[in-house]
Amino acid sequence: MNGFSLDELVARLGGQVLGDGSTRVTQIATLEAATAAQISFLTNSKYRAQLASSRAGALILSAADADATQQPRIISDNPYAYFAKVSALLNPLPVAPVGIHPAAIVAASAQIDATASIAATAVIAAGAVIGAHSVIGEGCVIGENVVIGSHARLYPRVVVYHHCVLGARLIAHSGVVIGADGFGFAVEGDHWLKIPQIGRVVIGDDVEIGANTTIDRGALADTVIEDDVKLDNQIQIAHNVRIGAHTAIAGCVGIAGSAVIGKYCRIGGSAGILGHLQIADHVEIASFSLIGKSIREAGSYAAIYPFAKAEDWRKNAVHLRHLDSLVDRLKALEKQVELLKGETPCK
Repeated sequence: MNGFSLDELVARLGGQVLGDGSTRVTQIATLEAATAAQISFLTNSKYRAQLASSRAGALILSAADADATQQPRIISDNPYAYFAKVSALLNPLPVAPVGIHPAAIVAASAQIDATASIAATAVIAAGAVIGAHSVIGEGCVIGENVVIGSHARLYPRVVVYHHCVLGARLIAHSGVVIGADGFGFAVEGDHWLKIPQIGRVVIGDDVEIGANTTIDRGALADTVIEDDVKLDNQIQIAHNVRIGAHTAIAGCVGIAGSAVIGKYCRIGGSAGILGHLQIADHVEIASFSLIGKSIREAGSYAAIYPFAKAEDWRKNAVHLRHLDSLVDRLKALEKQVELLKGETPCK
């Protein structure tokens, strides 16, 4: 409740104080909304003009902006990351009560660490293992032989199917489903045969999964989410997908079966990645892109048809349908031009 002084923040998080280091802050806010008891931050020098009108008690700035104000300030190499750390200090998660709520249903063979918290109406199936200091929220369902590491937090109504493995410090928001069957069917005659999905979902440490995101179990091998992956809301990850460490994926992305996403990738919202593709490390994919071929080299990629007025778009779409024939005609014209160039002029 008393917050932190700038000197205390720097002692914990590093950086350099300019001005009155005893200035105390109790919350973080935007430049426009901050009050004298709050600290704000500037991450883009084009917004420097807002510093003059800000009422923030203190600021987080880069070295390039250190002299833009005389207000008490912390200088950091990465003001946005520093803001995140300060916000975490000022806004700790609520402490969950240790132990198993009487209204939870826990199988006798489940192993629940004594420091874990199991909320009312949670269901923990036989053979499940819940690590130290983990929090299982109201209405969560943890399937048979699931393993959850330490300091994980599952918000209400998360479902984890049987045999899945979740790493330490996992955060799964409400509505997440981990380990549902992948979309696997074979055709026989005039009907579909379901293919049993016998793989697992294996998730590394420090992963965060947004609300209503679904991660399907593997058909034969496992679906794998490596360490420090960050998944937004309403993402669909199909069976046997592998997502490399430190990759971040925005909301409503769909990744089809057996696609492999590299490390340190960034995928924009509503992008689609077709099945069995390979995406290299350090790839950025723009929002709404449809990736239909493997990406072998790092870099930024987009596959978005520019928007236009509906009438113009329809006209262009008609031309696109005939693009192959237009290319053939252009090649034929080029050949004719080359032949004409090669003819001897008449005397």
